[in-house]
Amino acid sequence: MCVCFIRKFKVVEAGPPPDVKDLFKRYTDGAAHMTAEQLRNFLADVQGDSTASTADAEKIVEQILNKRLHIAKLTRHALTLDDFHHYLFSADLNPPIRENQVHHDMTKPLSHYFIYTGHNSYLTGNQLSSDCSDIPIINALKRGVRVIELDIWPNSIKDDINVLHGRTLTTPVEFIRCLKSIKEHAFSLSPYPVIITLEDHLTPELQAKAAQMIIDTFEDMLYYPECECLEELPSPEDLKHRIIISTKPPKKYHKSKSVKSKGNKSQKDKDSDDDVWGKEPSDLVSDQEDSDSSDSDTSEDSDDELNHVGVDAYKRLIAIHAGKPKGGLKEALKVDPNKVRRLSLSEKALEKATESHGMDVIRFTQKNVLRVYPKGTRFNSSNYKPLIAWMHGAQMVAFNMQGYGRSLWLMHGMFRANGGCGYVKKPDFLMNVGSDGEVFNPKAKLSVKKTLKVKVYMGDGWHLDFKPTHFDLYSPPDFYTKVGIAGVPDDVKMEKTKIKEDNWTPVWGEEFTFPLTVPEIALLRIEVHEYDMSEKDDFAGQICFPVSELRPGIHAVPLFDRKGKKLNSARLLMRFEFV
Repeated sequence: MCVCFIRKFKVVEAGPPPDVKDLFKRYTDGAAHMTAEQLRNFLADVQGDSTASTADAEKIVEQILNKRLHIAKLTRHALTLDDFHHYLFSADLNPPIRENQVHHDMTKPLSHYFIYTGHNSYLTGNQLSSDCSDIPIINALKRGVRVIELDIWPNSIKDDINVLHGRTLTTPVEFIRCLKSIKEHAFSLSPYPVIITLEDHLTPELQAKAAQMIIDTFEDMLYYPECECLEELPSPEDLKHRIIISTKPPKKYHKSKSVKSKGNKSQKDKDSDDDVWGKEPSDLVSDQEDSDSSDSDTSEDSDDELNHVGVDAYKRLIAIHAGKPKGGLKEALKVDPNKVRRLSLSEKALEKATESHGMDVIRFTQKNVLRVYPKGTRFNSSNYKPLIAWMHGAQMVAFNMQGYGRSLWLMHGMFRANGGCGYVKKPDFLMNVGSDGEVFNPKAKLSVKKTLKVKVYMGDGWHLDFKPTHFDLYSPPDFYTKVGIAGVPDDVKMEKTKIKEDNWTPVWGEEFTFPLTVPEIALLRIEVHEYDMSEKDDFAGQICFPVSELRPGIHAVPLFDRKGKKLNSARLLMRFEFV
């Protein structure tokens, strides 16, 4: 018996969904064409764009007709139903959020913002054996990342400085090369400050050399703090086009306690440190700033006690002091009214801190900077869930930007906010202090503040981005869409549409409702998959948005691949409504 398979790959274009037809009919009074003034009314009433003028609408009409008709001189100046549908389904002309528009107040201290932060920014792959390079740093800056982390070590003959993940097999890259690449690309996407966090493993001689490299490279771009310890951090607006250095100020240097001997610290001693900070032993690998130390150690050192000249110049560059005071977690979270500092915790240490000291963490982050970094066992450069850190006001939620996965999609989504400039102002509830000194309690039971309704109409464009046999060898794909919320625990929810079989342009027309208790930090997750009966479902695109940035109305939602690169054509038509 012979079984023959006939491949069916013909793409049938789907027409406008019923809602689009009804809206077109309503705003044209049943006419065949929509004028610019009628389009303006639609933009104001349905799309929530009350500032749109008739001139704005005329420009949209001209853009869509030029795009569709491909002629220089237009013979008509109104939209047909198909034109109107094409406009709504255009990710360039009708995106779901305001793109490239910085609209947050940028005049508050840096501690008032979530900051797009990289972890081990120089690694090209895994944490143990990948190459170190300036290329991942450049890529991160071009995406809008504002905090670059460099681990700096002496080279093999101790006369120069390399960047590498210490005590691993990663191949080094020269420190100066990283600095030059940062200078060249720092403000290619955003004018707001770039912070370089240094994990310093240098001798005093090399600290002096590092300082000179930094000064010579960045020149007037470099921000020098007005005093040794700032009482309050400057604002992103004040620091436009500036480079900021953050690290732990240097202590006394004793040759008997060289980097090598430090590396031979006993596992028992390491575990003792871990007990204090809730860290795993692997978290301590090359995280020098997280060793148990105090800023006061440095302030007690006189210039005479420093082993080498030039270290003062290095100290002078440090605008945001890092380090942990001696004592337990409660001590580390104390707020000094006279100075600001940066505290770093592993993801595990943060979890423990928020379980018992959640409100103390929030108090700390109202003035100081909290950096959270991946646990040391994430050798494959995976990432953790960032919401617990954002819920508690952590500014620097450090991620392996060279990795990929759902956690990184959330990070990309958060920093689509505020025009993608890399700084997102924290919501007021994280900064407010009550009359009795009370702050937001993350464990409090909250009522629903806002409800988001999401309707998934249809999808298109996969036939242009993928080969005909990518999803199925013998038939068109069977797509479905997942829609959900990432946020505080009470807001987390995931829904999915029905599977549309054998169709490159699936039409769903399904609506979902998401009650939100903390909409300010909620993220809308969107994923498209292709159903596979016998194997794992195929991935077909994803995107994530801050709920607070969503524009109401009907919009074209672009899709991105697993690593966060935008697909050329694949997109969804969706409607967003707040009730």
